[in-house]
Amino acid sequence: MSDESASPRSANIFDVARLAGVSHQTVSRVINNLPNVRPATRERVEKAIAQLRYSPSPAARALVTRRTRTIGLVTPGISDHGPTSIAMNFSFAAREARYHVESVSVPPDDPASTRGMIESLLRQRVDAIVLVVVHQEVLESVQGLDVSIPVIAAAASPRPSPLFVSIDQYRGARSAVRHLVELGHTRIGHIAGPANAPDAIERARGWRDELIANRLDVPTPVAGDWSPMSGYRIGSEIDIEPNSALFVANDHMTIGLLSALRERGMSVPGDVSVVGFDDVPEAAYLYPPLTTVRQDFAALGELMMQKVLLAVEQPDTVTADTPLPTHLVVRTSTRAVPGAP
Repeated sequence: MSDESASPRSANIFDVARLAGVSHQTVSRVINNLPNVRPATRERVEKAIAQLRYSPSPAARALVTRRTRTIGLVTPGISDHGPTSIAMNFSFAAREARYHVESVSVPPDDPASTRGMIESLLRQRVDAIVLVVVHQEVLESVQGLDVSIPVIAAAASPRPSPLFVSIDQYRGARSAVRHLVELGHTRIGHIAGPANAPDAIERARGWRDELIANRLDVPTPVAGDWSPMSGYRIGSEIDIEPNSALFVANDHMTIGLLSALRERGMSVPGDVSVVGFDDVPEAAYLYPPLTTVRQDFAALGELMMQKVLLAVEQPDTVTADTPLPTHLVVRTSTRAVPGAP
């Protein structure tokens, strides 16, 4: 067979380096989007890659960089709005950064299963592990991990950590209660989430501290389980005083609560003002439209990915971040107390 009939050899990283006039290490940095490459050099390498139609295989890239550009994402095996939104938005951010996400689910309250899944992901040579944590024991277990790659957790905690990211549940709760206080309410109850859920703990802490700051009584909270069913059950049984208010730890429990109160012939906000937390897509279309605390899950997903990139590329620069702010969305489930100053 003549040379003319032979298939042309595919370009490799050394061909790109020769054409661009740089080292193969520089080509590797450009391919993997690493820092410390001058813009003009990066442009020259990208032009050489395009000209040679060079396409590095994932295996070759891993051999050069010792990285797989794969992140293990461990999520709780539940369909609640917050955790699923966090996982979805993190996956979007990872894809934008040209990382593959290996997503797995574990029981939400089982530290042993979580550790076992982390060990499994380590055997797959992922570059980092990200966890969405909804249970206090799992959070404590994650804090005690000692592994060779970065582990980033999305979890509410009163203590900042360089490898934790969160939305400010505490200040979000305080803003909800402050809104009710400003409307003239002096009796503000709380329907809390599960006692072992970090988000619920922080929201209850914010509710309590805002009441204390305004010298108001702190009633005993009633705990639900995040579901509309638990909100309905509580709404069927709870005592409602005239001109009182309720801060509910999430919107899904609020959906059940509103249904139960309506069946009891009670008006929201006529008899009781209600504030939720999350701003789920249904919140604006409930009857009445729900005043609630909005969380920016897209921003949290991006922050998680930024934290991963820093932890992988420049681990010495990773510092604790301020939790992302929330936003109070005022609709018509709250009203001013008649005659209040």
